[in-house]
Amino acid sequence: MKLSYSLGSLLSIEEVLECSQKLNDVKPEIMWIPETWGMENFSMLGAASMQNKFSKIGSSIINIYSRSPSLIAMGAATVDKISKGRLILGLGTSSVPIIEDFHGQSFESPIQRMKEYVDIIRLALNGEKINYSGEIFSLKDFSLLVKPLRNEIPIYLAAINKKMVELTWNIADGVIFYLRPKDEMKKTIPNMQKTRKIDTSLQIITCVDHDYEKAINRAKKTLSFYIAVGTVYREFLHSNGYSEETQTIYNEYTKNGLENLETLVPDKMLDDLCIAGTPDIAIKKLNGFCNTGIDMPIIQFNPIGNAKKSFELLTNTFSGELNE
Repeated sequence: MKLSYSLGSLLSIEEVLECSQKLNDVKPEIMWIPETWGMENFSMLGAASMQNKFSKIGSSIINIYSRSPSLIAMGAATVDKISKGRLILGLGTSSVPIIEDFHGQSFESPIQRMKEYVDIIRLALNGEKINYSGEIFSLKDFSLLVKPLRNEIPIYLAAINKKMVELTWNIADGVIFYLRPKDEMKKTIPNMQKTRKIDTSLQIITCVDHDYEKAINRAKKTLSFYIAVGTVYREFLHSNGYSEETQTIYNEYTKNGLENLETLVPDKMLDDLCIAGTPDIAIKKLNGFCNTGIDMPIIQFNPIGNAKKSFELLTNTFSGELNE
């Protein structure tokens, strides 16, 4: 089983670089760098690739509304050259609040938009002069001034709902799932893999601490945040076994905000969607996710206390077990 780590968006720039360097010791398959509304992704990917000389470097994820497809192709070609051919380009639609409220863009036609982005990025990386006419984008005589290190860079898509999952299996090299019930993945992944084989990964909110309650509460805090503010995740979970739980959390959020919201996350829901607990418990929970059909779990680092010590415990827990 391949293993990778995502350096969560709550870390500082210095902590991301420090954790990147630490990953040289445990040598995961991929080191993923997130982008939300903090650190810009291509900058961090380039900087982190200088600290971690072993792993592939993944973006998780770059949204397809705040940059043009041409600009994403430029960024991907640049980082791939800096990292000596180690980039995995993770793309996603992000969410309505981020795209419309933070970037001032209209969240329209996500499926068609994703298709055209992947088309244009691949054409650009192939070194072709692009004259492209789509439903959304029209490009004339565009080509990269620099020759990419590789003509093909793996593209993974973040997918939640059925239409994006189907598109991902049609056009992408891999999928990045997030907050997906185990039973749902056991049905979806084998069914989709019959049509076409792609890499399947799942990013898992992960909190490890010697204090069990600290780990549980930290994970519940992150999970409740995504359910409260992430409409697409909330609606998906509502339709896949957690209607009452998601409604309860959202109702409380609309009344009183995020404070103490984690107390409404039941243990069963946490166990189905996250990894949290002491090191021995965390390993057992990881094994449960590995039985869902995914090729690669992505351990999403959620620090507890001192980030350096917390990350050391996290990597010792999972990579130490993996290498035995």
